[in-house]
Amino acid sequence: MMLVDTHCHLDFDRFDEDRDEVVARAEAAGVRRIIVPSLDLENVETVLALAERYDAVYAAVGVHPNSAAGWEDGWLDRLRALAVHEKVVAIGEIGLDYYWDKTPVAVQHHAFSRQLALAAELDLPVIVHNRESDADVIRLLAASPLAGRKRPGVLHSFSAPWETAAAGLELGFYLGFTGPLTFKKADALREVAARVPLERLLVETDAPFLTPQPHRGRRNEPAYVVHVAEKLAKLHALPPAEVAAATSANASKLFALRLPG
Repeated sequence: MMLVDTHCHLDFDRFDEDRDEVVARAEAAGVRRIIVPSLDLENVETVLALAERYDAVYAAVGVHPNSAAGWEDGWLDRLRALAVHEKVVAIGEIGLDYYWDKTPVAVQHHAFSRQLALAAELDLPVIVHNRESDADVIRLLAASPLAGRKRPGVLHSFSAPWETAAAGLELGFYLGFTGPLTFKKADALREVAARVPLERLLVETDAPFLTPQPHRGRRNEPAYVVHVAEKLAKLHALPPAEVAAATSANASKLFALRLPG
């Protein structure tokens, strides 16, 4: 199977001791593309360096809501300049997070909206973080110039109810699913994933977090995205290879990725 891990924090220090081996294991498992999003203007250079180092790795540039407390609109100029890199395929990871009290809500809204507008200006999709902020995420996406575009972006590590999924799909967004889809008590999430059209699904790890079964309790890594694809295949009553091919094609379409072979 050929797979695309559309969200992995390969730059995090938990990979410092064996990053080459992690990428090699991903390739051996069929993971041919890995998208690494930045979280702020400090780690973006590291993310871009990884994209230059590994053929399989691509990058997204953006400021995460938990990194946006000191937001300045001048940061957009820096992001705009970084986004011209040949391996930048999205603006992200951006969005809203009401779980961690790290950035005032009004600042989160402003930073998110400005980065959505930047993505529209650059004709790039967005990678959207949403934690306990469903209604406001959908409202701001609907008000953005990305709404209704052919490739607006992905609702990353989707974990919200079906009503949020349906609203995101209506706006043209893809839904990315991660390790929790395999967790024993995630029946509600599996019910949502089973209803999402195959042509709008993406698979992600969010490594080093959210490790799927049967590796739960260990560090997550891109090779484990195969377990997410297998769970989606079971939910949609399809062969794993068909889901792998479909989600890879979806990733290629959304992020304008050139896949090998």
